[in-house]
Amino acid sequence: MNRPRLIVIDDEPDIAGFICDVAEQIGFVTEQFNYAGLFKDHYNGYADVIVLDLMMPGVDGVEVIRFLSEIGCNARLILISGFDPGVLHSAQQLAAEQGLNVAGSLSKPFRYDALYQLLSGLSITPKSLARPVSTEPPSAGELREALDHDELMVYYQPKVGLNGDCLVAVEALVRWKHPNRGLLGPDLFIPTAEQYDLIDDLTWVVLEQVMTQCRCWHDQGLTIQVAVNMSAHTLKELELPEKMGTLVQRYNLEPSQIILEVTETTLMQELAKSLDILTRLRMKGFHLSIDDFGTGYSSLVQLYRVPFSEIKIDRSFVMEMVNDPEAATIVETIILLGHKLNMRIVAEGVETASCRERLARLACDQAQGYLFARPMPGDEVFAWFSQHSNPERG
Repeated sequence: MNRPRLIVIDDEPDIAGFICDVAEQIGFVTEQFNYAGLFKDHYNGYADVIVLDLMMPGVDGVEVIRFLSEIGCNARLILISGFDPGVLHSAQQLAAEQGLNVAGSLSKPFRYDALYQLLSGLSITPKSLARPVSTEPPSAGELREALDHDELMVYYQPKVGLNGDCLVAVEALVRWKHPNRGLLGPDLFIPTAEQYDLIDDLTWVVLEQVMTQCRCWHDQGLTIQVAVNMSAHTLKELELPEKMGTLVQRYNLEPSQIILEVTETTLMQELAKSLDILTRLRMKGFHLSIDDFGTGYSSLVQLYRVPFSEIKIDRSFVMEMVNDPEAATIVETIILLGHKLNMRIVAEGVETASCRERLARLACDQAQGYLFARPMPGDEVFAWFSQHSNPERG
């Protein structure tokens, strides 16, 4: 049986051993290094989780973070430190900015329960079981062919209400069923679509599939909202509100069933034109969601300018809120602010029951993440929905 591998890097042998003991109870194979320099010399890239102490003699944790970034490490990273919590928080931000997959942090001394909860809440496929994935982005020609030959497909991730965990909406997430490379995620081909002016065509392919699926669900007795990510390029089309209105009419759907998700970066590219288009979309009955909220430089200004009906709290805050007081304060503040503005609040990146419970106590409206479900094909949503909730039928 293949078990996930965990490495601890901590100059205190007792603490490193304690972490290994807890991890082994959960099912990890463990290894510990009491000298960061030794880890750098011997690391072979096969860890699934790395627990890293920041304060170490010789080579410190920040230097290890830089090393892991340089080698393209994709292990889940947990940071620990007995230093000032602000330093731990800054190190998390540094690791995330350098492309590392930060799973959480713990301040020393930490309790058994906190460590066990953090480690057991991780969703991991051991590297020995994972298929090698090509990271070479596809060419514009390949993507053009994919659009012409219907190789793009939409997956859906449930968004559940935190009162009763009933399914209330899904987010549409595009995938590419590549004939040679298997199923590709959007991070691999969306940049190509944007660079070669194919993003508008791609967006309309997604919207057509979403409308078809919504009509199918409706005919089965399931009426839910579907959120669709909108690109900056598409939001420059002044005819977009009319085109969207025609689209929903053609499928005999209500505009209120569609949530258009927009990032702050998208808004800032051509602000006046975006405000024109988004205001008219809202007037036609479509819902507007500001995505990745809190990561931009003018979040409050955008809430004031644009008629949003929903705020999505960025996963970088949600995933850290249980162990990071600063992240928890930001999440709580966003929820309070959104409710004051009569907006629905959605937390993304929910992976643990403790996170869900904390969000419920803060009166967050909806949540999505691996705790509830991974993205799935449209024909699996109805079955998932039937097993997990008793929603309003339409």
